[in-house]
Amino acid sequence: MKLILSLLVPVLITFATAGNAAERRTLSVGERPESVAKGWNGHYYITVMGPEGASNAVVKVLKGDRLEVFASGLDEPKGIAFIGNHLVTSDQKRVWKIDAKGRKTVLADEKDFPCPVLFLNDVCAAPDGKSVFVSDTGTVDRMFGPDGLWPLDSPQARALPAVGRIFRVTLDGKVSIVVDATAAMPCPNGVGIGTDGRLLIAEFFHGHLLVKEDDGKLRRLATGLRGADGIEQAKTGALYVSSWTQGKVWRIEAGGAAPRLLIEGLQSAADFYLDESAKLLLIPDMKAGTLTLLPLP
Repeated sequence: MKLILSLLVPVLITFATAGNAAERRTLSVGERPESVAKGWNGHYYITVMGPEGASNAVVKVLKGDRLEVFASGLDEPKGIAFIGNHLVTSDQKRVWKIDAKGRKTVLADEKDFPCPVLFLNDVCAAPDGKSVFVSDTGTVDRMFGPDGLWPLDSPQARALPAVGRIFRVTLDGKVSIVVDATAAMPCPNGVGIGTDGRLLIAEFFHGHLLVKEDDGKLRRLATGLRGADGIEQAKTGALYVSSWTQGKVWRIEAGGAAPRLLIEGLQSAADFYLDESAKLLLIPDMKAGTLTLLPLP
């Protein structure tokens, strides 16, 4: 039986632009929520990692004002996407496929990857409708010092190994490298698909926003958004990006305008979902255990 949880609105969030604050909701969803996808019947599905090291993580579903456990028995699910009538989520060194009944099967395990994986992170559906892109953020433990991310001019930053990669995982479990390890992308986190079908990447340590060109090269769209986590592009061409370390979400208009701050004051803005049809951003705050439903201006 699925567990139904009550929803709370326990957190006051600073909204940095004009808007109707009464329309914004902040819901308590459980310990360490990370990513959101829209799935069956238009419901939102949220990976909730639970207590660190407990290996009892779940995927929850938000139905109107009700929150239910949809799938359980995971370790630390992070990115999640809906594709081919399944949810696909990364979980440390494996990738799960979850059906409409909440039943999970391993789509790709550690041994199925063409090289060692360290920290499988974000997931997005590929334009072909038959595969997902999955980021491996690399040596996460070496990015942080006692005061947060190491300064960019520090010896630790210069010594950070560029071992992050982006993989493609097909819905029948075949894995290939899409973007190999490169100094241009040392610690990839967020992955998304642009309006032109190209792969977008949010690089965490430096805060680079990247696009994979048709020739396979990476082009930098913006930089300096350190802690970059989620990345999505609207139909207008505007980019949305969150920062896990800064607790902020920005919008960058097409044409390279300066980032516009949409929200700040979150403890850790994780992998959001852009729902243009509902005119909403759904932003998990991992440290706070909440999900903010932010109306788009």
